[in-house]
Amino acid sequence: MTPHNTYGPALEAVLLDMDGVVTDTARAHAAAWKEMFDEFLRQHAKARKEAFESFDAKRDYLQYVDGKPRHQGVVDFLAARGIELPYGSEDDGPRQQTVCGLADRKNRLFNEWLQQNRVRTFPGTLKLLRDLHRLGIPAAVFSASRNAAKVLENAGVSDLFDILVDGSDLARLGLPGKPAPAMLHEAVKRLGVQSARSAVIEDAVAGVEAGAAGAFGLVIGVDRGNHADALRTAGADLIINDLSEIRIGSDRQILLKTLENLPSAQDRNKEIRRLFSGRSPAVFLDYDGTLTPIVADHTKALLDDAMRTAVTALAERCPVAVVSGRDLAMLRKLVAIDNLYYAGSHGFEIAGPKGRVTSMERGVEYLPLLDEVEQELRRKLAEIPGHSVERKRFSVAVHYRQVARDQIEELKAIVDEVLERHPQLLGGRGKKVLEILPDLDWNKGEAVLWLLEQLQLDRPDILPVYIGDDITDEHAFRALAESGLAIVVRGEEQRPTAADYAVADTDEVRAFLAWLTGILGEPPASREDDDDSR
Repeated sequence: MTPHNTYGPALEAVLLDMDGVVTDTARAHAAAWKEMFDEFLRQHAKARKEAFESFDAKRDYLQYVDGKPRHQGVVDFLAARGIELPYGSEDDGPRQQTVCGLADRKNRLFNEWLQQNRVRTFPGTLKLLRDLHRLGIPAAVFSASRNAAKVLENAGVSDLFDILVDGSDLARLGLPGKPAPAMLHEAVKRLGVQSARSAVIEDAVAGVEAGAAGAFGLVIGVDRGNHADALRTAGADLIINDLSEIRIGSDRQILLKTLENLPSAQDRNKEIRRLFSGRSPAVFLDYDGTLTPIVADHTKALLDDAMRTAVTALAERCPVAVVSGRDLAMLRKLVAIDNLYYAGSHGFEIAGPKGRVTSMERGVEYLPLLDEVEQELRRKLAEIPGHSVERKRFSVAVHYRQVARDQIEELKAIVDEVLERHPQLLGGRGKKVLEILPDLDWNKGEAVLWLLEQLQLDRPDILPVYIGDDITDEHAFRALAESGLAIVVRGEEQRPTAADYAVADTDEVRAFLAWLTGILGEPPASREDDDDSR
């Protein structure tokens, strides 16, 4: 790692927020807040003969309630709507029209969800926690929620932390919640470490503000919801998309992984080879920029004979899937290898060799809306030369590689305006392309996990390997952060990445596939008993 990718002091401890950093419970919390507030707002508007304006589970959640104690979240959101309620008492039930009553209603809704669902954790966070344990660096988890212990137990990760400071501690000790730093100071006090030599990792603005106000040595903001600017303004020293983008160096400093500073897979063959000891690979490959070079005209990105031969040979020895933003029909036509699995449209449509896996489609109900958006974009972008609107089955892509530099911002503004008018859709970006997709919790990472489960490959003796080059492939890198091997094709841009190793170009991808095919042809013992002679 190069020095400019090193952040903060040599760490004595790391403090992690729970919701959104350790556990993937933000959607459940947002849904509970929305159900509670919408019921209240509907009644409030009806009583005053006013128009009903619902709670926005993205914008309102992030701005007013995320990371705060429940009661404070109720107060702050209602104040934003110009509504005042009596505070009430802790004994108020869920039907009381008080701050405490609404908070109790939200808590009950979330606990109902908790009883019926298993809490997911972020693989990149688990990997970092195990690295901390290996290095002897204590980890604390904190949360404004009084349900934190139940959530951690449900997720099966309680034993990964040295201490927990939660909403019950705040109430018992009479401490203010975030954005005050009292909760964080309580955590370092219990650990017996200094704030200035500890890192705080948060996804909520209020939590980042607490870390900055508490004079911690490093405050890391996790941007899982397109609010990097707000986290930076709140005082984050470093913004990441996922904890798989950082690691702890031997000097106990935080290191940011980038396309530039990742180790070369070609230089680490021996290291990678050890990962296959007692495990067999399941290989997932992106198409554009991975199996074929990026070209100016996306319709001419064709698979050459040498790469087709390499992929075919590997698929004879282990499961291989191609995962692409291209739609399924086009992807199968371009690759044209029968015994592969295919995930098209960023994983929204999946199919495999006949009889081996059930085909899957997500987001069929969005197809009419995507038709409408496609025509709207074609009209509005008609005056910008060089662009290309590509309709895929489950997305619309706007390519701008051949657009004049001084018109790119105009093109992006038009796409953003279309997205604002259609909140059911989600914007994404890749190399010189903007994507419009259904706003569903689905991406290449979810598709890979689905395939592993369907093929019964989600086992300890299987090592998932994913090779890709684009931002959309980062979802898969993150999904496999704890259990797999992620290799990125460097390309021209520089950005953070969750990958473990890098290759320079598609030629090195082909060489890696051939190398992997070679070691799979060896007896298992020779793979495990590697020596230093290579």
